[in-house]
Amino acid sequence: MTSNLRYGIIVSLVVIVLGQPSFAATVPPVPPEINVPAGAQPFLTGQAVGTQNYVCLPSTTGFSWTLFTPQATLFLTLRFFGNEVQQQVTTHFFSPNPAEGGTVRATWQSSLDTSAVWGAAIATSTDPNFVAPNAIPWLLIQAVGAQRGPTGGAFLTQTSFIQRINTSGGRAPSTGCSQSTNVGATAFVPYTADYIFYRGGVR
Repeated sequence: MTSNLRYGIIVSLVVIVLGQPSFAATVPPVPPEINVPAGAQPFLTGQAVGTQNYVCLPSTTGFSWTLFTPQATLFLTLRFFGNEVQQQVTTHFFSPNPAEGGTVRATWQSSLDTSAVWGAAIATSTDPNFVAPNAIPWLLIQAVGAQRGPTGGAFLTQTSFIQRINTSGGRAPSTGCSQSTNVGATAFVPYTADYIFYRGGVR
């Protein structure tokens, strides 16, 4: 049995037995505008690898790249049997939020129990003391919907807030969307980020 498989089985058993385990790393300093409310506690930190996906559309100023979905996988990195093991913990994309009548929101779905949470960005930061050049902003996201998995899994339903930090890449291209012939063109821009999931807290 490979170490990845062993770890996946152990994580799954922890989720089944404990219901709401914590896999959060130490939270680093962040810009004050994206601080979580008092009482919010981290329970999961995932390292995302994927793309920010844009489409060229008409805009009020002519034409512009418009984000139509992120497409990323979040991994949890732990030491296991003397090795570093990366375990997929969630996928990340846009989808309709049932709690808002189908409003399309950023979505995270657990790879462990298929529970899901939908979020809306409520604060953003491009503070150069934190955000790398040419990287997408850091965000504070509030949960606006959640759903259990088909077998009752509820790991992500406890989410109240999410921070997107330590971003790299992901910004829309600076060219390729300036005229009508560009409309419909797409750009899949690689990015990485850390997402910290919190439970509790009042805003």
